[in-house]
Amino acid sequence: MSNPQPDAAHRAFVEDKARKVREAARLVAALSTEDKNKALEAMARQLRAHQGAILAANAQDMAAGEAAGLGTKLDRLLLTPERLEAMLHEIEQVKNLPDPVGQEIDHRQRPNGLDIRRVRAPLGVVGIIYEARPNVTVDAAALCLKSGNGVVLKGGSDAVHSNRALVAAIRQGLADSRVPPNAVDLLDSIDRGVTAAFLRMRGLIDVIIPRGGKALIEFAVENSLVPVIETGASVVHVYVDAAVNAPMAVEVILNSKTRRVSICNALDTLLLHRDALEAVGDPLAQRLAASQPPVEVRADPAALPVFARHLPQERLKPVNPNEDYDTEFLDYRMAVRVVDSLDEALDHIRRHSLNHTEGVLTDNPQVAERFLREVDAACVMHNASTQFTDGGQFGLGAEIGISTQRLHVRGPFALEGLTTMKWLVRGSGQTRP
Repeated sequence: MSNPQPDAAHRAFVEDKARKVREAARLVAALSTEDKNKALEAMARQLRAHQGAILAANAQDMAAGEAAGLGTKLDRLLLTPERLEAMLHEIEQVKNLPDPVGQEIDHRQRPNGLDIRRVRAPLGVVGIIYEARPNVTVDAAALCLKSGNGVVLKGGSDAVHSNRALVAAIRQGLADSRVPPNAVDLLDSIDRGVTAAFLRMRGLIDVIIPRGGKALIEFAVENSLVPVIETGASVVHVYVDAAVNAPMAVEVILNSKTRRVSICNALDTLLLHRDALEAVGDPLAQRLAASQPPVEVRADPAALPVFARHLPQERLKPVNPNEDYDTEFLDYRMAVRVVDSLDEALDHIRRHSLNHTEGVLTDNPQVAERFLREVDAACVMHNASTQFTDGGQFGLGAEIGISTQRLHVRGPFALEGLTTMKWLVRGSGQTRP
C-alpha cells in the first residue's frame, strides 16, 4: 500500500468523528448490561427493516467489484438475505453472552485490611480498519457496544455503499435505545489521506485493529501512532503424518482448502509425509480432479507424479519454492510439498508460517502432542479442519478477528479481547507507613 500523508482537512474530518465517538463511549461504558442488550435488539430490528436498502447498496459494490476483477474476493463482499440473517443471529449470540465489563479477574485481601479486586473494563474507543467484508461492520458494532466501547469504522472502498447502509441502520437502531448513536461511526471517505489521519488519532482512539491481508496489516503497523492489535494475514499449513487415517485426512484437507477459499484460515500449503503420499495424495488428487470450482495444485518434484495421474495439466504446476510457500492464496490454489519427517515439516512451518493457524493430521499421539507443543501459532489443530479457527466456532460469538500477535490477546477474540483491566482498591482509612 502507498504511504499517503494526511492534510489539515483529513485530520479535521477524522478528529470530529473520533471526538463524538469518544464522548459517546464514556456513556456506553457506564450502561447496564440490560441497556446494552436492548440496544443490540434495536440494531437488529433496524437492520432487518432496512434489508432492501442494504442489499441494493451491496449490489452496487458487487457490480463495481466485478468490473474491477476482484475474483474470489467477491465472496467476502457479497450480502444475501441468508447472510444478513446470519449477521442478525450473531448479534443475538453477542446479546446472550455474559457482559465482560466488571467481571472479576481476581480478588485478594491484604493483611492491612485493603480489599483489592481486578476487574475487566472497556478499552474506550476502538478503531477498526478492514477490507471488503461488510459483515465486519455489524460484528464490530455489536461486540464493541456489548463490551462498553465506542467504535470508529474504516471499511475499504470495495464495500463503501454496503457499509454506509449498514451503519445508517445501526445508528437508527441506537437512536431507539440508551446507547448514543455516535457510539458507532463510519469514516466513509475513500481518500487514503483519511486513512492515514485515522491511524494518527492518538488520544482519541485507544486501539487500532486492522482486519485484512498482509499489506493492510503492515500499513497499519508501520503508520499508526495508536497501539495496534494485528489480525488476519496467514499462510496456513497442514502436515499429514505417516500414521494417519487416509480417508479422514482427505476430507479434512478438502474442507480446509475448499469450504471457503477467501478467508484467512483456508489451507495454503499441504505438507505430506513421504509414507503418506500414495495413501493420501492419490485419493486427494482424484477428489481435486472432480472439484468445482477447480483447484490448482503447485507441487514439488516428489508430489508431481502422483497428482499428475488425475489432475489435468492446466491445473498442475511445479511449485515455485521462493514464492508459493510464502503466499496466502485466498483462492482455489494450493502448494504441496513432500517431507521425510515431522522435523522437516516443523522446520518448514517455522520458516513460512505467519503464526495464524496450523494443523496436523495423525493417529500417532506423540506426533500430535509434539506438533501442538512446538508449533508457534495462534491456533493449532489436530485432526480438524483449519477452517474452525473462528470466534463463533470456538463459542465466543461473533469475532473482531484472529489476533496473530502475543500481547493482550491471541487467536479469535471478541468481548474479552475488547476489554482491558483495572484495579479496585477499597479501604477503611489505611495509610502507608
